Amino acid sequence: MLKVIFYLKIDKAKTNGECPIFARVELPNQRTTIATGKYIEPGRWKETDKLRGLLKIDKEKVIKHSLELFRLNVEKKYNWLSQNEPGFEIQRLKEEVTGKVDKPKTSVKAVFDAHNLFFLKKVQAGERADASYQKYERAKELLLQFVKKYYNNNDYEVEKINSAFIANLESFLRYESDYKGKIGIKNNSVVKYFKMFKTAFNYAIRLELIPKNPFDLFNGKLSIKETVFLTADELSRITSKNFKISRLNKVRDIFLFGCYTGYPPIDAMKLTESNLVVDGNGDLWLKANRTKTHIKENVPVLPPVKVIIDQYKATGKLLPTISNQKMNSYLKEIADLCEIDKNLTWYVARHTFATTVTLGNGVRLENVSAMMGHTNIKQTQHYAKILDHNVMSDMKKLFALYS
Repeated sequence: MLKVIFYLKIDKAKTNGECPIFARVELPNQRTTIATGKYIEPGRWKETDKLRGLLKIDKEKVIKHSLELFRLNVEKKYNWLSQNEPGFEIQRLKEEVTGKVDKPKTSVKAVFDAHNLFFLKKVQAGERADASYQKYERAKELLLQFVKKYYNNNDYEVEKINSAFIANLESFLRYESDYKGKIGIKNNSVVKYFKMFKTAFNYAIRLELIPKNPFDLFNGKLSIKETVFLTADELSRITSKNFKISRLNKVRDIFLFGCYTGYPPIDAMKLTESNLVVDGNGDLWLKANRTKTHIKENVPVLPPVKVIIDQYKATGKLLPTISNQKMNSYLKEIADLCEIDKNLTWYVARHTFATTVTLGNGVRLENVSAMMGHTNIKQTQHYAKILDHNVMSDMKKLFALYS
């Protein structure tokens, strides 16, 4: 049975003679002591029968009330533990009363394991792409490699992460990290990895594993790169070119599909006839949700896209499947054969849709943003370079005014 007995610690008297009041808390075969934070002179403690007699001094009345509240708190914690943690040790009761619960330290690996498990469930539910999950796994691997090299350990406590840790991690990523024999990571990739670190640790905050995000200390920014896209002439050259090798014709068709729809690879490869929808006006649309953001990317089917779809839809999907690695390799051949001095990738196709195909032909920015499945206009501005001839077209309106 629980017992709470108050007593004085004479050996810890203050210079004014007052002694601290302690509580001896007893359970069967167990006992502990807890400081109450209250003080009283030994003479008054004795004269008032340990504050149990009639009190006339206000200060002593306040102390007595505090001790009653203390006892009540011990009893409440005892009752709660009895219901929720049967067989608990008395040290657990002391931790609950004092609020000094020795919680296990959260580690870097524990944070990433929790986040990546959650992310994997989203992938399995079709809400996110497996490629994004692999990037988070790579981010965890890099972070643990850094910990191993700089701290000679397989893991690290989150609460120990400080500005020096962040600075050293950034330096490690930029100049020392090793991936498939390549040393160092460029600025934009470093910033993106830190964004993934921050996302994972924000998830840990949601789980109440950590109180704050140590990666808020990082302030790196992306370098703005010149957007690569095809001009109308370059796009026409690829469209009209008939290659002698069938695989190049196939890759050309996939690439042109991206140029005329803006669909990213992960979404384009999933499209089937069920994504073709005829609206009330008889117009044909491609309708789907972006795997990355779940935002709708509904795009009218332009004539060049209709030609490609008619060619492949008998296979069940609107496009043949090919890996990004092979796609980019074959696109280099296509660029050489079409005399285009640009590094063609699937994202060049996406940029071409945003610039040459849409903005270059007067489609409003907000409509381009909607078709590309962006969450805001700012994202579209990153992809969609305003063409020089559009600027000149608008500025010519001023020539008459100032001539």
